[in-house]
Amino acid sequence: MHPQTRTFAIGDIHGHRDRLEALLRRLPLDRERDTVVFLGDYVNRGPDSRGVIDLLLGLQRTCPGAVFLRGNHEQILLDYADTGDADLLPLLRFLGVEATLRSYGVDTPHRLAGLACLPPEHAAFLRGLAFAHETATHVFVHADPGLADDPRSETQRLDSRRLVRRDMAPHDHIGGRTVVFGHSSFATPLVAPGRIGIDTGAGGGHMLTALELPALRFHHA
Repeated sequence: MHPQTRTFAIGDIHGHRDRLEALLRRLPLDRERDTVVFLGDYVNRGPDSRGVIDLLLGLQRTCPGAVFLRGNHEQILLDYADTGDADLLPLLRFLGVEATLRSYGVDTPHRLAGLACLPPEHAAFLRGLAFAHETATHVFVHADPGLADDPRSETQRLDSRRLVRRDMAPHDHIGGRTVVFGHSSFATPLVAPGRIGIDTGAGGGHMLTALELPALRFHHA
């Protein structure tokens, strides 16, 4: 009899390849059978966004069950690449894009024309990121699965903090499944009815967290 397959979800990485490598070494991950869902925000703040993307691309090739979701940091980077809107530059700086650019050998956001500073494989990876991953029991998103007939754009949902509010409106359209999300940082994982938050502040120098399902076990690095 084969052991039960597992799903691992990994929170916001923010350029910290060293923490991601340490966390992956600690996970009892069967790369042939298990699913591992990355919840987005791979870039900015930390020193090695390029190294993080390289590592994720390697996993994409060697782990058939790897799923990569889009975070608000990737979305804003793509929005700027697509529009060249200079009004986005202050937000990009606030989000820590300079650290990302330095990892690619670029010294200023003004040279971020399109995604020209990124290797083509990295640019294609960012553009191919999914918005959600669903199973029979869980919905994995970066920040918010939204509501039925939600008027907000994908960009707005990726920056939502609705799931941390006590008066959170129900997301009945996902059929009572538990939402696993990142984006909103906690000192320790948030476990509440219908939701689990696993961003534990790696972008600010704190620990990186993975959730193992169905065991509901947390791993940290």
